[in-house]
Amino acid sequence: MYLYSQFDEDFVRNRVAQFRGQVAKRLDGSLIEDEFKPLRLMNGLYLQLHAYMLRVAIPYGSLDSAKMRQLAMIADRWDKGYGHFTTRQNIQFNWPKLNDVPDILDALADVGMHAIQTSGNTIRNVTADHFAGAADDEIEDPRLVAELLRQWSTDHPEFQSLPRKFKIAVTGSPNDRAVVKAHDIGLRMIRNESGEPGFEVIVGGGLGRSPFIGKTMREFLPKADLLPYLEAILHIYNLHGRRDNKYKARIKILLHEEGLAIIREQVEAAFARIRPQFQTPSDELVADIARYFRKPDLPPRGTGSFEGLIAANPAFRSFTETNVANHTNPDYGIVTISLKPIGGTPGDATSDQMRVVADVAQRYGHDEIRVSHEQNLILPHVAKADIPAVYAALREAGLATANVGLISDIIACPGMDYCALATARSIPIAQEISTRFDELKLENDIGPLKIKISGCINACGHHHVGHIGILGLDRAGVENYQITLGGDGTETMSLGERAGPGFSAEDLIPALERLINTYLDLRQSRDETFLQTYRRLGTGPFKAALYPQTTEQEAA
Repeated sequence: MYLYSQFDEDFVRNRVAQFRGQVAKRLDGSLIEDEFKPLRLMNGLYLQLHAYMLRVAIPYGSLDSAKMRQLAMIADRWDKGYGHFTTRQNIQFNWPKLNDVPDILDALADVGMHAIQTSGNTIRNVTADHFAGAADDEIEDPRLVAELLRQWSTDHPEFQSLPRKFKIAVTGSPNDRAVVKAHDIGLRMIRNESGEPGFEVIVGGGLGRSPFIGKTMREFLPKADLLPYLEAILHIYNLHGRRDNKYKARIKILLHEEGLAIIREQVEAAFARIRPQFQTPSDELVADIARYFRKPDLPPRGTGSFEGLIAANPAFRSFTETNVANHTNPDYGIVTISLKPIGGTPGDATSDQMRVVADVAQRYGHDEIRVSHEQNLILPHVAKADIPAVYAALREAGLATANVGLISDIIACPGMDYCALATARSIPIAQEISTRFDELKLENDIGPLKIKISGCINACGHHHVGHIGILGLDRAGVENYQITLGGDGTETMSLGERAGPGFSAEDLIPALERLINTYLDLRQSRDETFLQTYRRLGTGPFKAALYPQTTEQEAA
């Protein structure tokens, strides 16, 4: 994990001191809210439905035990004893008091963390594959690149007032676990014909009220050209992105209105001007950063009681089938800690649970923790011989739910329980879905299925790329839930298709039951997933299941 340099430390401390003065002026009335708003957003502080919310950056989703324990302390001391892990691999505290925020930021700085650029029209927290450095399908660890992007983008003088917020994701694997095609810039590591690693550069993806799949701007970009090429993209966007309408201000709209060919020509021309003058990071700097991302020493351990416990304990077997992924070292596994207990709030972790994760990571996981965009936590390097002990500790803390990738592993935004922009609830819907399908005992029979829920059209719950997406809207003061089908956030990305009219909160769960039962009836085998069945058959049979009365009327 990257450790702050003295420059990083001084920069963050100066920002905290500056913001402390701004908060004091807001509290004594020297600044009114309209004047204070841009200042607090620069420091990750939002004003939500009931209280302030502080969004803390977790660069490319990487934590260690010290950072996690500090987050737990902050939750206890200045919040309500929990934190919410987000789809941007960040953590949010939903109840801080304004006068406490500078102290929270100082406490974050004590462990090399901050909330800078987690809001505002700037380059947001760079996200990455949560299995980085451990996955057996990886070309290279993308975290080195993500850290270079963090350093390049933080307080970049040209890009602090972009037309709109800007999000970058990077993956080092051909199997996309970072949803790169749904970002303003997505970087997918590939090899050229000579076997050299570089990036496919994907631009203009995004969800929200106008969802787009990103388009390939460069099929192969050498790693050495990455920063100046991204600088060229941001430069063109900053010049030509719309500022007259915030709903049309993202780079995806610029590409849609102008066309990929025109924007690519402008970017390439800008790149040709920028590249000769660009101060590429020195080999020494890159090597200094790279040393923080070396794989930990992973000595041969064998599997110990791992295989025997799988055979003897059905609950442990279920956990390993869903929550343990293949590691580059066959004696090790990648353990995903589900933050989606049945009936729980997706992404929430109590301070006590954070401390358990910190303890387990330090003892068994080489002191590495990751946050996934799917709102779970990951221990990337766990010896299989230690997984039984890890499972026991997680189970005692309520963190051993064996549901990763299943129907109850739901992504959900905070919705109307917290967010001032929301038009419907998300959390209670997620809780009802997981509870109902647990009651039906169908989850394992259903198999891999991704449900994603957004409480408004801004799509913070990524509903467009859910195999089943749910969008909550307000219809004349009544919550109404639209269903989309066939979305996919991986390398085969697709946007879900709206099935038809929305459902009331009371009718939504029965509709989902009909939908799932139809899938179970129509799949060719237990190995055919919901998404595969949908792609094979199309929307017809699923719409018929959702709207049986309409189908009967049409037949009549």
